[in-house]
Amino acid sequence: MPRGRYSLHDPHDHTPLGEEHFHCAPGPSGWRYVSQLTTPSGDHAGSVDLALDELGRPIRLELHAASWQVRGAAIDGVTWVRTDPTGTHATEGNAPAHAFTGRSPAFLIATTRLLRLTPASPSTRVRLVAFTEPVLAPRTLDQSWALRNRETHTTDNGPLTVDEYQVTALDTGEQHTVHIAGDVVLAAPGIELEDLDSPPSM
Repeated sequence: MPRGRYSLHDPHDHTPLGEEHFHCAPGPSGWRYVSQLTTPSGDHAGSVDLALDELGRPIRLELHAASWQVRGAAIDGVTWVRTDPTGTHATEGNAPAHAFTGRSPAFLIATTRLLRLTPASPSTRVRLVAFTEPVLAPRTLDQSWALRNRETHTTDNGPLTVDEYQVTALDTGEQHTVHIAGDVVLAAPGIELEDLDSPPSM
């Protein structure tokens, strides 16, 4: 069960946004990721709880940030309920999308598990609903993912396969690179792996 810590920063001006302390593991029905987020000063800033089925579809998502909460799942596309800090104005949303995304590295892993790309796969388009901090506002976006390279490295714990993905935002054409080993993000825009207690689950 990988357990560790990511540092998060603004991908454009590198302003520190805090840290994400996580653990994740494959399970009998898929994969689960749980994390706690802290501000740069160390205060609690929210949490992520994401569970996927064996096909990589989100069967449960629970996000907390700045007293806002989102609960969602893959139902008729994706469906979610977003609750305000007072808890009195819950709003339900639905979109013809494949999955969710957001700032957490969990969503990058989830997208790769959903797409199941190989180096021979063509670029694949995916529609996602993003929840943006601090109020977890939903926004639908389209991306193109391609697995550009796969390398196996020798480590003390055995071979480690690292996948290099190219991700393109289809509304702006902006491209970035994501490096993933198993169920751990090694590097991505705004994300740095700072600490890992055990090897990734492959």
